[in-house]
Amino acid sequence: MVTLNEQALDDARDLEASLASGARPGLLCGVPVGIKDITDVAGLPTTFGSPLYVDNVANADALVVERLRAAGAIIIGKTNTPEFAAGGNTFNEVFGRTRNPWNSALSAGGSTGGGAAALASGMIGVAEGSDLGGSLRIPASFCGLVGIRPSPGLVPTYPSAWPWDDLAVTGPMARTAEDTALALQVMAGPDPRSPMKQPIEGRDFVGAVADARLDGLRLAYCPDIIGLGIDASVEERCRSAAFGLAGGSAKVEEADVAFSDGRKAFLHLRGVWMVAHMRDHMDRLAELGDNVRGNIEAGLKVTTEQVAWAHAVRGRMWAFFQRFFQEHDFLLTPSMAVSPFPVEQNYPETVGGRAMKTYVDWIAPTFTLSLTGLPVASVPCGIDATGLPVGLQVVGPPLGEERVLGLCRLIQEAYPIGGPELAAL
Repeated sequence: MVTLNEQALDDARDLEASLASGARPGLLCGVPVGIKDITDVAGLPTTFGSPLYVDNVANADALVVERLRAAGAIIIGKTNTPEFAAGGNTFNEVFGRTRNPWNSALSAGGSTGGGAAALASGMIGVAEGSDLGGSLRIPASFCGLVGIRPSPGLVPTYPSAWPWDDLAVTGPMARTAEDTALALQVMAGPDPRSPMKQPIEGRDFVGAVADARLDGLRLAYCPDIIGLGIDASVEERCRSAAFGLAGGSAKVEEADVAFSDGRKAFLHLRGVWMVAHMRDHMDRLAELGDNVRGNIEAGLKVTTEQVAWAHAVRGRMWAFFQRFFQEHDFLLTPSMAVSPFPVEQNYPETVGGRAMKTYVDWIAPTFTLSLTGLPVASVPCGIDATGLPVGLQVVGPPLGEERVLGLCRLIQEAYPIGGPELAAL
């Protein structure tokens, strides 16, 4: 935690009093929750991990925090993030680096890395976070957790500098698929303050996850959806887990998924996204960190033709999945192409023996899938040779969050990994 909520104990006492007087407990009654330090909690700083906002104190809860409180959650405090949530490794000039509880010399991932570290170390039961290019899935993979990127609009993001944003989403992370479903049930649903909406009438995330079965599922596995390359130990663990689900009437086959254009398409649209969200800071670029400043500068160079091309790529990906889901129920693919790397590094220098060109290339397995608008989760599927968690992405059909989390539950049951040895920290 980078900022503690000093009112947490008072909030817990108030909750106890309301229960004693006959109030009905909410779905997250008494559950300690961490809020990413880009999301407003009334009375607490929202620093965005940036020196520009060290004195910024929120005067109202964000919509997702309102919903968590209404469900009985106790807000413990704020969790660390890279500056303006830009990056797959969590560090900033305000609070420093977030370390992985499985090995404190290594990265916890990002950009919801603070929430992941707090979950894996047992500080909280649910982490609220965001996911533009993998910010819930990357740290979930590195820290042995379940993180889901919901369909855009399922969890409204309010307040937002860009209300029509369909690339970045708000969502939950937890230690199990069941806990993640509980949190999503609380967070989901339309709100008049946000134009982005998804229906939830009749959708029981919690019940559907509990009822999930492997029988009859048609699963497809692809080790590298963009041609990036992948470290052998990660691919071996993910492949073994995916094909190990076959049995009875459940079928697993290898899929040919080639989204090589998705990397460049996402980077074009991400550049536009950065300019849209950071337009109020154009006169202070020199005060921003290298990652954020570089993203903005790249975004300012994106042309109309490049944006049009990127949207065409996105359309082809959507069409691919329309065909795909006629023959398969889920796509399984590694969450990360590498295991956690030293926390002092901005990003891994190589993936599968190939040098990375930019600080975001290595997270292309997650950010490319963001373009689809589909529900995607990362679930632990085992431990690598060095004792670190390995995550598997589960890509589901439109409006299929409960189905995705249901398969995540089955994968966790098939491949339990336990937790980190905290005494070693």
